[in-house]
Amino acid sequence: MTLTFTSLLWIWRGEAAGRWYFVTVPDDQSADIKAHAFGSPRGFGSVKVEARIGDVKWRTSVFPLNSGGYLLPVKAEVRKKAALAAGDEVTVELELL
Repeated sequence: MTLTFTSLLWIWRGEAAGRWYFVTVPDDQSADIKAHAFGSPRGFGSVKVEARIGDVKWRTSVFPLNSGGYLLPVKAEVRKKAALAAGDEVTVELELL
């Protein structure tokens, strides 16, 4: 299953502020991820994905929020290759693995 959405890249403002960048998966796509993952839970409720932003593709996991959505971490290597900065609107393609 492949999902496509557009969302903002933002920086986590917790204890490790400035180190973790994320894209929030919208509610509709989060519901699809939750349905896909039902019955095969992984650590912390994460779901393995292959993500793509522009021409940059990588494997990672999305992580659930207490509110029911998911977060996609975007590591420095990806941000550099895709020329991304916090506040950028990005279109993400997620393949659920």
